[in-house]
Amino acid sequence: MPATQQSWHHEVDFVVVGSGCGGLTGALAAADRGMDTLIIEKASVYGGTTALSGGNIWIPNNPTLLREGLEDSRADVRRYLDAVIGDRVPSGNIDAFIDSGPATMEFLENSSKHMRFQWCSGYSDYHPEKPGGRPAGRTIEPLPFDLKELGEDEEWLRPGALATPAGLYITSKEFAKLNMVMRTWAGRRAALGTGWRALGSLVMRKHMDTLGQALIGRLRLAVKDADVPLWLNTPLQSLITDDSGAVTGVLAQRGASPIRIRARKGVLLASGGFEQGQQMRKKHLREGGKDNYSAGSVDNTGDGIIASEQVGAALDLMDDAWWMPSFQRPDGIMHVLVSERSIPRSFIVDQTGKRFTNEAAPYVSFVHDQIAGDHDPIWFIFDGKAKSRYQFGGVMPGQKFPKSWFDTGLMHRKDTIEELAAAIDVPAEQLTATVLRFNGFARAGKDQDFGRGESEYDKYYGDPTLPDPTMDVLDKSPYYAVRMRAGDLGTKGGVVYNENGQVLRADGGIIAGLYATGNTSAAVMGNDYAGAGATIGPAMVFGWVGARHAAGVH
Repeated sequence: MPATQQSWHHEVDFVVVGSGCGGLTGALAAADRGMDTLIIEKASVYGGTTALSGGNIWIPNNPTLLREGLEDSRADVRRYLDAVIGDRVPSGNIDAFIDSGPATMEFLENSSKHMRFQWCSGYSDYHPEKPGGRPAGRTIEPLPFDLKELGEDEEWLRPGALATPAGLYITSKEFAKLNMVMRTWAGRRAALGTGWRALGSLVMRKHMDTLGQALIGRLRLAVKDADVPLWLNTPLQSLITDDSGAVTGVLAQRGASPIRIRARKGVLLASGGFEQGQQMRKKHLREGGKDNYSAGSVDNTGDGIIASEQVGAALDLMDDAWWMPSFQRPDGIMHVLVSERSIPRSFIVDQTGKRFTNEAAPYVSFVHDQIAGDHDPIWFIFDGKAKSRYQFGGVMPGQKFPKSWFDTGLMHRKDTIEELAAAIDVPAEQLTATVLRFNGFARAGKDQDFGRGESEYDKYYGDPTLPDPTMDVLDKSPYYAVRMRAGDLGTKGGVVYNENGQVLRADGGIIAGLYATGNTSAAVMGNDYAGAGATIGPAMVFGWVGARHAAGVH
């Protein structure tokens, strides 16, 4: 849509499409460089998928880590990312992430009193055994945040997927300890501290929150302080270009009318992936992952990717996603299974009744193996002692599983393995053999089939009171089975971009005036995942990089 044929309804220097962590960081960076900036958001709430997430950030050598004495050599960081990513993404993009990551976080801390973080101590990198990997982890998270500081904007923050009791808030750093509330004194102390803190929050009438809610809340307040307007209910329709093909603005919908917004310096697309766009899922994603079991924002239907492709952008990694083993509750909510897969006295089988991979592996790796082997349906199997010791799906030890889980066939409970096999339609002889083989490995302390528990990542959510934190025998009736899905946190594929965050054409040429970050862009992590927050970290970095480039900082 050539701009010469259009008049403008509104003009700014920089338009940001999307209000997740990448968009808000980019808007803050643009305002810092003196650009008149506007954020437009499709939804009636802000925060995108980030608001639904754990809010973790994976950026090596950031100021929070340096204060903890956790400085990395650049060579180690590069060696690790090369081992995880391989040659799947442009080398210059990896360099830009490594070199600009610390500067992005330093900028956020220095530009706003609201941006404060802590190290998730011990939260291992996802592949710590690879060269340059760190068993102690490089993940940070926002400090707990009082949402009341947002004022009227608290009402428009995208709510978390699961409601929590009034006053209760838990950080990622605390979560692993709380999982062991029935097993360790550290878990009991964490539970007691959380309870007292919740009571204090209620007494003080605070609206404390953590994870993605805290990250978005802090970024929103920083952007508000920088006087950057945020327009909700303003979906992107298309990009506007001039006769040379450069992007000069956006066509959006505001109220009942289309609105043409000129962007004198550039447009940053941070509008998420296509996880909720069923046609795009069917077209692009791999067999086994085409059905929608996504925990991403319901508004992420690929708008930014579609608009970019219409002006000639190249796409990559469109067949992949930030996969997550999940189960779908009867109310439709997708519950992601992160910590549960390290529970001792449990394993996962496919339709044949056999295990097929390391259950405790990083979630993207787990689903890659699931899809590659056409393992469907799959079932999470655990015994009565596991139920009494560990939380599962948000249900704590001592609590009953909801009746609706059993009524809908999501969960089955039987007195014997043979009865359980019949209930989930897998061969009883094979499931019994799997139990016996797994129990043998548990007693010997070594999973000879898939190496479960050998990585420090596997152990993070395990039970530290056991010789092998991730393995123990299944021998206590009743036995449970839960139907699992190949879920996701969002898609990985999107527009191809360079080290400046500039969107590229198929021939490698630059589409002037157009930038992208987050899940609108092809992930800098390629097909893998470096550590917790390796979605959010790069989204923030390339939001910062793109905005600065548009402002003339090359």
